[in-house]
Amino acid sequence: MFDKMTLQVLANHARAAAENMAHTLHRTAHSAFVKETQDFTVMLMDQSGDTFAVPMELGATWYPGLTYGRAIDMVDEEYRPGDVAFTNDPYSGHVATHAPDTHLWKPVFSEGEIVAWTGGHIHNTDMGGAVPASLSRSLTEIHQEGLRFPPMKLVREGVFDEQIMKIMSTNVRKPALNIGDIKALVGALGTGERKVHAMIERFGHRGFLSGVAALMEQAEAQARAILSEIPDGEYVFADYADEDSDEANPCRLKLTLTIRGDEAILDFTGSDPQLASSLNVPSGGDPRHTMLLVGVYYVLYTLNPRILLNTGLTRPFTCITPEGTVLNPVSPAAVGMRSLTCARLRSVIFGAFVQAIPERMPAAPAGNNCIVNVMTRDERSQKTVIAAVNPVVGGGGGMPHRDGTNGSGADAAYLKNTPIEITETEVPVEFVKYGLAQDTGGAGRWRGGLATEMAFRVFTPDSRITARNRDRSFFRPWGTGGGKAAGLADMVVNPGTPEEWRMGSKDTAILQPGDVLEVRSAGGGGRGNPLEREPWRVARDVARGYVSAEAAARDYGVILKDAEVDEAATAKARAAMPTPPEAFFHYGPEREGYEARWTAEAYDRLTEILAALPIHWRFFTKTEIFRRIEGSGADAVEAAFAATCARFPELPRPTTYAEAAE
Repeated sequence: MFDKMTLQVLANHARAAAENMAHTLHRTAHSAFVKETQDFTVMLMDQSGDTFAVPMELGATWYPGLTYGRAIDMVDEEYRPGDVAFTNDPYSGHVATHAPDTHLWKPVFSEGEIVAWTGGHIHNTDMGGAVPASLSRSLTEIHQEGLRFPPMKLVREGVFDEQIMKIMSTNVRKPALNIGDIKALVGALGTGERKVHAMIERFGHRGFLSGVAALMEQAEAQARAILSEIPDGEYVFADYADEDSDEANPCRLKLTLTIRGDEAILDFTGSDPQLASSLNVPSGGDPRHTMLLVGVYYVLYTLNPRILLNTGLTRPFTCITPEGTVLNPVSPAAVGMRSLTCARLRSVIFGAFVQAIPERMPAAPAGNNCIVNVMTRDERSQKTVIAAVNPVVGGGGGMPHRDGTNGSGADAAYLKNTPIEITETEVPVEFVKYGLAQDTGGAGRWRGGLATEMAFRVFTPDSRITARNRDRSFFRPWGTGGGKAAGLADMVVNPGTPEEWRMGSKDTAILQPGDVLEVRSAGGGGRGNPLEREPWRVARDVARGYVSAEAAARDYGVILKDAEVDEAATAKARAAMPTPPEAFFHYGPEREGYEARWTAEAYDRLTEILAALPIHWRFFTKTEIFRRIEGSGADAVEAAFAATCARFPELPRPTTYAEAAE
């Protein structure tokens, strides 16, 4: 039995071990996306493959509740010291969630038994497939998304399987980057193995095992304590991705969050069906899949920054994701852009919790972490180059006590920017703009964080661009408590010229010599009444270039004269401004206009109809209903479905639909 002090010492050792693993990987990786952007993870796992320690300083922050157990068991060979197994197949154990994420794990032996595992993933720059970098919303089945490996051994007793390495090298666009990053991760797993042995030496074989179990129990207790302080109730929220596919209809995620005592149920019934695009999230129906709970991790850590981050904190939560929906697709659904949907998933979770504890939660973050990849030719070396240029991440939502973080805030802040000098050294592009976008943070007592904007020029013919996670170009990040929704994202080719092309949420383009691509993220939503923001704060925002003088007057009623607040004019302007509506959320005119037709009742009826159909009919039927709907409300959905059935008599109409319609 561990006392609190000794348990904290073990927790510190475990986190330090994970940090050492992260530093090993960070310092030895080959691709800019791993060594600069830091899209990687490392972790320590218990005997069953549940995570018990993750780093906090480096890498992605989505995975403290990840379990490797199913993938570990799928390897059909006995594990031996020095072995390393791997997978990148989203449908094999549901550890990897898209093909570029290559997960590795290594057993740690003590006294002849496996006492722990070290593990982690790197996001490979490319895994082959239909497009450079392997990811695009337009892909419709997982076979288009690159090479996949089910769980198998990559290293046997310290020796790499060269056949596997040859297969990968033959099928990916930049094999040296893939192989280099994988070997760096193998080195990091070795670092973790040594650190686990050091902990065993200090705490003893059995002491280490019981201590790890106690760490899980402590995290669970901390999570339950947080839930116990939240009022019991049922909190419903929905949000939309801009486009479900090239058909360009919105994709809705709906959550009913039920809190009872120290437990919570997250019921995603009513979310869209499995999509004919790559926005699906392959959770496998796991009620505690880490991708479903990323938003929960952020909430828990916000409410208790000292909480232990391990699988134990997932135990009080149960997720419901009906099979054949966007959050629980069946193979061979494409899943490469699941991170776009996960961003919206986090927004939905935040929206539910902000209703439960409005005094402690921020407004919506930008919710689009656009990652731009370029495939072009380097005239200097006469070689083809493929690389991630930079993540374009938006601002955080206004907080209960301060403005939202500018540029890279909230739930995507772990994606670090790559200095443009490094990018221009490795990739033949020229940056012409990189900074914060004025007037993009939602107005509020606490302003939303500003968007990031970036523009670069290419120099060779047929340079191919993929910009995954393009979203929030139609549905804005919402404001709360009287705060306003944020500015929209945008992507433009050759802005301000006769050849200007506004791309919306399209995520691929072919550029020619001299073309410029400009990308802007969304901002963060505002929190609280903008008229309660002190005029001096608004004046400071104007001086810093965050807010224009026109927006200061329009949104805040603050009038400036010679860069100073005109107190009399400001008082008069604010007195003349209408009282903000009492609505808890502000979504912006785009969503308000959309929901005038697609009311909550109408969309609920749509998902009831679709859920009663065979999975392979659902997305097709949704698209046809959208084409045929006239008017608004549930009756309009019924009429559009009837017209679809008349046009396509092959469409099944099972008896369960009649029950759903009642």
